Amino acid sequence: MDANPGGCPSDEELMSRLRDGDDDALTPLLRRWEVPVKGFLFRLLGSTADTEDLAQETFVRVYGKRVAFREGARFSPWLFAIAANLAKNRLRWWKRRPVGSLDAWIEAGGDAPDGSPAGASAAAVAVRREQIAAVQAAVLALPLALRVPLVLFAYEDQPVAGIAAALGCTPKAVENRLHRARQGLRHALQAVAGG
Repeated sequence: MDANPGGCPSDEELMSRLRDGDDDALTPLLRRWEVPVKGFLFRLLGSTADTEDLAQETFVRVYGKRVAFREGARFSPWLFAIAANLAKNRLRWWKRRPVGSLDAWIEAGGDAPDGSPAGASAAAVAVRREQIAAVQAAVLALPLALRVPLVLFAYEDQPVAGIAAALGCTPKAVENRLHRARQGLRHALQAVAGG
């Protein structure tokens, strides 16, 4: 996603312009990355309100740290590193001030699926919602050190090398974390399924 066809400047070119004082370069970055950042944060936090707040804060930090963006660095790992750090801080805050349960969040419509296939029965829709809730609960139950690389890889389609850059570790460490995350999900979902 960093390079864009059709003559549009790449993310890195836009960051270079932003770093050099062209504040208008932030707008196309925001347009390109707002949805992926929100998806990433939502999968880490499971809260729509916190996702909105932290997505905005991520881009405030991008602007505030624009001079720290290294020439030649890729934009997406840097962006996701900022978002991941904000999510970690929010999760630490939650531990000190617990709020409602996952069940309450789901009942409030925090995870309404994108819709059901035409003609799906109410029972099929209910089963699908339960499956979605089980997967989300399993992802949210993973330790953050496993959850972040899993969400970046599985949902944000980031390459292992980019995840390693965002997390400040080796690609092998990312692969190990992904393996452990998948094992954790498999065990959690087998427990839910009763097998």
